Amino acid sequence: MGIFDFLTGEFIDVIHWVDDTRDTMVWRFEREGHEIKYGAKLTVREGQSAVFVHEGQLADVFTPGLYMLETNNMPVLTTLQHWDHGFKSPFKSEIYFVNTTRFNDLKGGTKNPSMLRDPEFGPTRIRAYGTYSVRVTDPARFLTEIVGTDGEFTMDEISFQVRNIIVQAFSRVIASSGIPVLDMAANTADLGRVVAREISGVVAEYGLSIPEFYIENISLPPAVEQVLDKRTSMGIVGNLDNYVKFNAAEAMGAEGSAMAASMGAGMGAGMGMAMAQTGPWGAAPAPVAQPAASAPPPPPPPVEKVWHIAESGETRGPFSKAALGRMVTSGELTRETHVWTAGQDGWKTADEVAELAQLFTILPPPPPGA
Repeated sequence: MGIFDFLTGEFIDVIHWVDDTRDTMVWRFEREGHEIKYGAKLTVREGQSAVFVHEGQLADVFTPGLYMLETNNMPVLTTLQHWDHGFKSPFKSEIYFVNTTRFNDLKGGTKNPSMLRDPEFGPTRIRAYGTYSVRVTDPARFLTEIVGTDGEFTMDEISFQVRNIIVQAFSRVIASSGIPVLDMAANTADLGRVVAREISGVVAEYGLSIPEFYIENISLPPAVEQVLDKRTSMGIVGNLDNYVKFNAAEAMGAEGSAMAASMGAGMGAGMGMAMAQTGPWGAAPAPVAQPAASAPPPPPPPVEKVWHIAESGETRGPFSKAALGRMVTSGELTRETHVWTAGQDGWKTADEVAELAQLFTILPPPPPGA
């Protein structure tokens, strides 16, 4: 190799960066001690910026395009070096390529619940989760404020700081919005825009912007959600008295179905025994050993009715017949009191029901010593 080839190998004449990662924000061009040739070609692709740093000082910033590195397109570097227009010697500078595309689908959320004063629930804690995007809008400021001399700077190195800024802005916006918690789901788009506007003023000092910010979910603490679910269930049930009546009717229907099934099973067993007494193909029946006689099972206890009382437009009960007898003695139940039980056609006065009319005719014997 000749001396000319050796000297040309010491100079850099093509400068560019092709990013094959998804999270690199800044990459320093590796000179490896070589000098940059005067008139070298600098290629800055779309979504990139190239920042020159000469002897620790920020120099020129190049936007997308193809450049010949000469004194006429490096004004800051020319001023720093006191070059004249006849300068054609190699020079040394650090070159940082900055990725100016959007970094999308970044996750964020409140690590701890945010406090707010809800107009319906009072003091409440909520959590929020969402996604956002980050973009470098001022490469020079971003390089001086955040990156420094880091040769390869990734999104993970600043995402924690950005999330802290988002949480602070979100807590402030939510606390001052005055929107009820139950209505926040319908206002997530507006809340996202307000939070993004609050964040933009802070991250702009780092040379960044937040092009998109979406709130995906706003949730209450688990204990509050359980109480809210109970409240929703009460709203669905509606009239509690009608709900109790419905459950009682369903229970009676289930008992009736069970009794019918039991009777059907007994009839089937009887038919099977009758068929067993007949021989095959009409032959004489074979002797069948008769099981030992056993006492029949006791009948099920009768189902005691329960009664409801209507007074002043309100319903009381249910009461057993014994309880109603005590109420007759104390005067709480009269012949004109309206009563109802399952299976009865509407409300009736107590003296219209045969089972209850006798409560008013049977009087206790006189007490001892009377």
